[in-house]
Amino acid sequence: MPKSAVHCRIVDRREPIAVAHALAGQPHLAFLDSGKNPSGLGRYSYVAANPFGVFKTINQRAYWNDAPLSAEPFEALRELLERYQLPTDHERPPFQTGAIGYLSYEAARLIETVPGMVAPEGGMPDIELGFYDVVFVHDHTENRSMILSSGWPETEPDQRAKRAEKRITELLSQLDAPLPHLPSNPPVTRWTFDVARESFEASVAGTIERILSGDLFQANLAQRFIAQLPNDYAPLTFYKTLRAMSPATFGAYLGFGDIQITSNSPERFLTLKDRHIEARPIKGTAARGATPEEDAALAQALVNSVKDRAENTMIVDLLRNDLSRVSEPFSVKVPILCGLETYASVHHLVSVVEAQLAQGCDGVDLVKAAFPCGSITGAPKIKAMDIIGEVERVPRGIYCGSIGYFGFDGTVDLNVAIRTVTFRDHTARFHAGGGITALSNPRDEYDETLIKAERIFQAFRQPDGDEVSA
Repeated sequence: MPKSAVHCRIVDRREPIAVAHALAGQPHLAFLDSGKNPSGLGRYSYVAANPFGVFKTINQRAYWNDAPLSAEPFEALRELLERYQLPTDHERPPFQTGAIGYLSYEAARLIETVPGMVAPEGGMPDIELGFYDVVFVHDHTENRSMILSSGWPETEPDQRAKRAEKRITELLSQLDAPLPHLPSNPPVTRWTFDVARESFEASVAGTIERILSGDLFQANLAQRFIAQLPNDYAPLTFYKTLRAMSPATFGAYLGFGDIQITSNSPERFLTLKDRHIEARPIKGTAARGATPEEDAALAQALVNSVKDRAENTMIVDLLRNDLSRVSEPFSVKVPILCGLETYASVHHLVSVVEAQLAQGCDGVDLVKAAFPCGSITGAPKIKAMDIIGEVERVPRGIYCGSIGYFGFDGTVDLNVAIRTVTFRDHTARFHAGGGITALSNPRDEYDETLIKAERIFQAFRQPDGDEVSA
């Protein structure tokens, strides 16, 4: 191998969405999309396919390439990541090959006992990660593209080097081939709501009573939307439309066999690089205004909102506690509390929590300490998840889990899978929700779910997905 453990070839500049389209027919297509980035956080986008291995957890049992593993799921994941570990090359992008995929919300039951948690849908993995030895990377800051390859799973150095170069050449050949057909989609307008407004508001009111009685401080409640789709509906076409209408820093598309996932998330759950941890919880949402004056007034009202600031601060405290379990003493800090960030359709209050990972801990320990993100559970976390299951009574699936990567060099970057649609069995499912506190108004909370859902509804109403620029 060269001085770096990862081969790198600079290639002609290509838009990541066009690369995802070119690989649309390949197994386990994974696209981590930071294009159209509104906040400066997403310098790189990554596209990969054809992993050399797939890690899954189904019914709390771990599998590697469909063969069962004896270790418990997170320990099995740690062992696989250690098997293919690489040193960090600080001259390369943060993700230098590794595992890309998702952890569902119900993966929390692999970490904690949550009595009220609803079991996942039949056959739905709690965790699914492709292990990729070759990845297309686009650097949005320098506007250049490259392909990285580590040569795994070959272990002998010369063979790894040969495989790395071969895999880069193979990927380039796939990108230069004629684009596979990607059909336009018909408008989708018929949605089933899991709960009526009255029932949702009653659940919010009941949760407020439990808060006032001292059972908990906050709980995030959501409702689910379901639509039946034509047999030839193309989720990647839908994602192209969604990302054009609603740019998001932590977007993603996963084409994992019978399951396709589109995520339009603005929220980072965790990132780990050089043992530095960052979390960016979102709590507090307001719609954009029709005029600059109305927009500015709505943003200022959100900044001044006692309810939203209280909600955000409680989750910051929860995350500080979670991170402290795997961090160096006194390293947990909050450089930004309730900062305003503005997106295509909403304003958000976003805080930043930082820490230094303790010696002896790794990215798997970090995820186990903090998953799922407190911004989509509530506080205390276990009690909030118990109440969520009791009230919602349906599995969340990918919603409120995480999508992102575990690098072979130990880096981690995961989003909070909000504004995320799962396509399975010719059906689209997504959720929208919000945090309930003692200051919540049930009617306003229901309206907030619709505000958050509207851009997804709007993308489904579009007659096609003709959008390839980034």
